[in-house]
Amino acid sequence: MVLLGVESTAHTASVGVVGESAEILAIASDMYRPPSGGIHPREAANHHVEVLPGLVAQALEQAHVRPSEIEGVAFAQGPGLGPCLRAGATVARTLSMLWEKPLVPVNHCVAHVEIARVLSGLDDPMLLYASGGNTQVIAYASGRYRVLGETLDVGIGNFLDKLWIALGGTFPGGPAIEAAAKEGRELLPLPYTVHGMDVAFSGMLTAALALRSKGASREDIAYSVEATAYSMLTEITERALAHRHAEAVVLGGGVACNERLRSMVRSMVEARGGSSFAPPRALCVDNGAMIAWTGLLALRAGTTSSVEESIVQPRQRTDLVETPWRRG
Repeated sequence: MVLLGVESTAHTASVGVVGESAEILAIASDMYRPPSGGIHPREAANHHVEVLPGLVAQALEQAHVRPSEIEGVAFAQGPGLGPCLRAGATVARTLSMLWEKPLVPVNHCVAHVEIARVLSGLDDPMLLYASGGNTQVIAYASGRYRVLGETLDVGIGNFLDKLWIALGGTFPGGPAIEAAAKEGRELLPLPYTVHGMDVAFSGMLTAALALRSKGASREDIAYSVEATAYSMLTEITERALAHRHAEAVVLGGGVACNERLRSMVRSMVEARGGSSFAPPRALCVDNGAMIAWTGLLALRAGTTSSVEESIVQPRQRTDLVETPWRRG
């Protein structure tokens, strides 16, 4: 079985092709980069509409497969930016009808879990999902992935973007803050906001900008933000592990590419006698292959959608999506 997947939840348009045993046959991606400020959903969607047809052709060529060999078309149904989701869903519906192949809706967050799960070889790991719009600790229970903890305001990635732009930088903020943090020397005081299993970042943003106005360097602010924010994420992940009596953690999302975060989580898990896994960058950030793989799992379990029912769901919750392929 070979599936094609379309990812378009936010700034990245991506098409992936995967095989029966999670062979990554192709990933073709193009990221929208605004000329200034953050992402404007409509402009990002226009970018996706422009590049997705070429990405489909590129992915098929890269995978060395013909449309007749594709057995299903998966797409990210949510969560995400509405205009961006609609751009990807429109392309997926068109391919489904043109090629006469099943259409398979996929939850973006679940896709991060499943690609990390199959790549790691871990049967039932927890996921620390750290991206632009999402920050969650996710684990499987009773037919669905459950959110054990999450952000109460903005996603960690959006927080980093807002901070870096306010400090005079450009989108995306995460990689730039990681580079600046390596030059930081002083750990500055910042709010450490953990409420049980949940976190919040807006207070840290306000405090960091106040420190900048008092003369703190961008490098020290970046260093301090990483140390504080990633300690918060590591703490709630450890608490979830203890609650679940679990041993394995996988990471997903663009912010999970950060080496400091990976190192902190790895040290915490290993101290508990467990193991952690972070996918390669191309499969940690938003990508079409994770949509294709999760679509393949769903299709094998009998999950498909008609064009009429394939409405995108920008606020689709991870814990409201059934995962029949994991039953039993």
